[in-house]
Amino acid sequence: MRSSNHNHETEGHNPAAEVSLFPELTPPSIESLAEGVTLLRAFCLDQAPALFEAVSSIETTSPFRHMVVPAGHTMSVAMTNAGELGWTTDRTGYRYSPIDPANDRPWPAIPAVLLDLAQSAAAGAGFPGFTPNSCLINRYAIGARLSLHQDKNEQDYGHPIVSVSLGLPATFLLGTLRRTDTPRRIRIEHGDVLVWGGPARLVYHGVAPIAQGGHPLTGPFRINITFRRAR
Repeated sequence: MRSSNHNHETEGHNPAAEVSLFPELTPPSIESLAEGVTLLRAFCLDQAPALFEAVSSIETTSPFRHMVVPAGHTMSVAMTNAGELGWTTDRTGYRYSPIDPANDRPWPAIPAVLLDLAQSAAAGAGFPGFTPNSCLINRYAIGARLSLHQDKNEQDYGHPIVSVSLGLPATFLLGTLRRTDTPRRIRIEHGDVLVWGGPARLVYHGVAPIAQGGHPLTGPFRINITFRRAR
């Protein structure tokens, strides 16, 4: 995820030629996607380099890893955490833990720049007073995806989820409270923040496979930072 990962780009690749693919100059805007679901377009564009640096600092203590789900398969998305509680999974189940199982140490603290962003985005979406204690960071390589699921490992659903996107664009799959309903496909760009809570707190959601590409900041990756109040 650090700058060394840019070596994975194909020979002759010119990142500067791709800058136009990412609307860096798009002014911030607010889109209501459903009751309780708000997309803050370009909300953190100016902060993106500092946010990426904060993620890199977390990675030095708790590296990204591909976790195994209870069914036995390995997730295509690489993950790490920051905060009092980190989300983790293995063959024994999904859970929050104060200890990183990879090194038996507490997860890194949530950097102030990330915490401030989470709180300001939540307030901008109508959820003031958000105090996250868990920060899950997902790194999507090209082709990685996240199946439709509900975020229901938390003990209190009264708090929203704040999801920050950096790097490669993604297609967010926004479902309903019923898994069988066909989800809407929402394009998410670098610097966008998606917030959902209230009546939408348990909607099914996912991410379609990441398309081929490169980004000047993150290289061949999408970085997704999600904040929750786990307990």
